[in-house]
Amino acid sequence: MDYSPAVAEALGLRLEACEATIGVIGLGYVGMPLALAGCEAGYSVVGLDVDLDKVKRVNSADSYIGHIDSSILADPIQNGKLRATADFSEIKSLDAMMICVPTPLTRQREPDLRFIEDTAKTIVQYLRHGQLILLESTTYPGTTVEVVKPILESGGLKSGRDFFLAFSPEREDPGNQDHNTRSIPKVVGGDGADARRLAGILYGKLTSRVVPVSSTQTAEAVKLTENIFRAVNIALVNELKVIFDAMGIDIWEVIEAAKTKPFGFMPFYPGPGLGGHCIPIDPFYLTWKAREFDITTRFIELAGQINSAMPRWVVDRMALVLDKRTGRGLRGARILVIGLAYKKNVEDMRESPSLKLVELIESRGAHVDYYDPYIPVVPTTRDHAALAGRHSIAWDGQQIAGYDAVLIATDHDNIDYAALAAHAKLVIDTRNACARHGVSAANIVKA
Repeated sequence: MDYSPAVAEALGLRLEACEATIGVIGLGYVGMPLALAGCEAGYSVVGLDVDLDKVKRVNSADSYIGHIDSSILADPIQNGKLRATADFSEIKSLDAMMICVPTPLTRQREPDLRFIEDTAKTIVQYLRHGQLILLESTTYPGTTVEVVKPILESGGLKSGRDFFLAFSPEREDPGNQDHNTRSIPKVVGGDGADARRLAGILYGKLTSRVVPVSSTQTAEAVKLTENIFRAVNIALVNELKVIFDAMGIDIWEVIEAAKTKPFGFMPFYPGPGLGGHCIPIDPFYLTWKAREFDITTRFIELAGQINSAMPRWVVDRMALVLDKRTGRGLRGARILVIGLAYKKNVEDMRESPSLKLVELIESRGAHVDYYDPYIPVVPTTRDHAALAGRHSIAWDGQQIAGYDAVLIATDHDNIDYAALAAHAKLVIDTRNACARHGVSAANIVKA
C-alpha cells in the first residue's frame, strides 16, 4: 500500500473535532493526569493498565493518586468519557494512544526499556491503519525510532504511511500547585512531518501550548536536558552546603540572599539526596547512550556522585552532633525520620533518599521509626525490600520526646514544626523546613 495523505488527513480531522478515541497506556502519575486532560478536552478516553486494582479503582472513581481527588474522576466516569481496562485488544478501537510506562535503570545503572518494549509488542498485535502512537516515557535520544518503531513495523505496517509515531516528553510535577498538565507547554517531535502535525493537533487540545521540534531524537534530548540541568545544579548546591557547613555558613541564607539578584542566578536548594522518577535516573540514560559515541559524560557523572553521597553525609553529620551532645553517637539511639516521600505533599516514594537514610542509620546501630502522613505503610520496593510493611507512628508530642533525634527528610507542609521543635531533644533539618515555617530553636541543626 502506497502512502496516501488521506490517511493522515482523516485522523487529523477527527483529532481536531475531538471525535477521536484516545488511549492512555499506564495509569500512573503521568498517565492519569493526561487521561483527565483528554476528557476535559472532549475526547473519549480509554485507560489501559496491567494492574487490575488500578483499573477497578478508576472505574469506581476511586483515585489512588494523592493530588488527584476522587471527585475529579467521578464526572468523566459517570458521563462515559473515561473508562479503564486491562484488555489491550481494545487498542484496535483507538485513534491515538499515549504510552506512559516506567523507564527505570537496571542494577548496573543502564536503561531498562522492558516496559516500553513490552508495550510496543502488545500494540503491534492490534495496530491498524490510521493510528497515532505517542511515546511519553523519558528515555535516551533514538529510542522512538530505534526501538519502538522497528517493533511496531514488525507487523507489516509502516510508520509515516500506515500509522504515525511521535515522542512528547512528560513534564508532570506531582503536587505542584502552580502548574498542571494543561498549563505546561508540550514539546513534540514526530517520525515525519505528518506524525508531528497530528501529535500537535492532539496535544494542542490538551495543553496551553505545543512546541514542535525537528525530530523525535530532539524531543527525547529536551527531556533529558531539563532533568540533567536540575541534577547538576542540585549537586552544585549540595557541594556548597558541605563546604559552607565546614566554614560555619548557612547555605540556605546564602541562597536566599543570592536569589535577590534579578539576573544571572537561579535558586536551587540542597537536600538529603535526590528522589523521584526523573532526576536520579534520567541523566544516566544520556550517560549510557553517550558511550556509543565514545564520549564520557564527566559532568553528569560527577553530579550523580555528589548527590548520591548526600544521605551518608547527613547521617555522618547527625552522628557527630549526637556524639557531641550525648557522647554516644548513633549506636543505641532512637531516631525518628520525618517523611518517606521523595518530595513534600505527595505519597510518591520512588527513589526516595529517606529509604537510604533509614538503612544507613540502622547500619550504625540505631533504632529508626518514621512519620509520614502520606505513607501509612511502606510498600515493597526493589532496592529496600527489608523496609516493606513498616508503619508510620502516630503524631504525638510526648512520643516524639522519647527519641534522641528527629531527622526531617521530607518537608511536608502539614507537619507541625513548632510542636516538633518544642518536644524533640534534637532536630536535624535537611530541608530548612523549620526556618521556612518560622520556627527557630537551639535544638535545631541544619544538615
